[in-house]
Amino acid sequence: MTVTISSAENIVDDAEVSLSRLAPLEAVLFDVDGTLCDSDPLHHYAFREMLLEINFNDGVPITEEFFIKNIAGKHNVDIALSLFPDDLQRGLKFTEDKEAMFRRLACEQLKPINGLYKLKKWVEDHGLKRAAVTNAPRANAEVMISLLGLSDFFDAVIVGDECQHAKPHPEPYLKALEVLNVSKDHTFVCEDSVSGIKAGVAAGMPVVGLTTRNPEHLLLEAKPTLLIKDYEDPKLWTALEEFDKQAAAAKPAA
Repeated sequence: MTVTISSAENIVDDAEVSLSRLAPLEAVLFDVDGTLCDSDPLHHYAFREMLLEINFNDGVPITEEFFIKNIAGKHNVDIALSLFPDDLQRGLKFTEDKEAMFRRLACEQLKPINGLYKLKKWVEDHGLKRAAVTNAPRANAEVMISLLGLSDFFDAVIVGDECQHAKPHPEPYLKALEVLNVSKDHTFVCEDSVSGIKAGVAAGMPVVGLTTRNPEHLLLEAKPTLLIKDYEDPKLWTALEEFDKQAAAAKPAA
């Protein structure tokens, strides 16, 4: 079903219809940063402090707006090119060192998105396959997934570095479908960034967008099917309840 996107309200109107058309649901695919956990503040802090050390931008700290526009949700190669356009190798070394700092911070401060374990139980109770699909380096992804207690939850972890193209290209999500052996017509995606939402949409799946840190108006431009605050959002559960109603209606009468 085509959803006209001019506001969050327009998305909500048809969200349960757009998701329920996936029945029977086979899988749910999750981004990691900002989707499983509220990690962007840690990334922002690490970038800000390390860029200050090298007098980037004449020693003026990067703002949250700069972080959202140039860094959040992007692959490290693209970040390196943005920050160090004349010296890619320096940029790649910088992002590598920054990721090490992030992992140290994550071990002390990482927190799950509100309602994450409620959705985890729903996915498990419905016997769905699941994969994490991320632009983060594998070392970061595995640390975050482990800290969240989700190492045994995911059937696969797909990393942009290990694909020919990272998000916003659809390849990481298409690879997840292939690895799980599921159809895009019976799978939806959870994402929090513009690049991630674009990747999921380009792969042909409905995307549930989270307004964890990125501005709603930017996320809407990427055309998510549903936009929620977190996994406790009633809009999400209204849409998911449609699957249960369809399953109940499909059962033969006793």
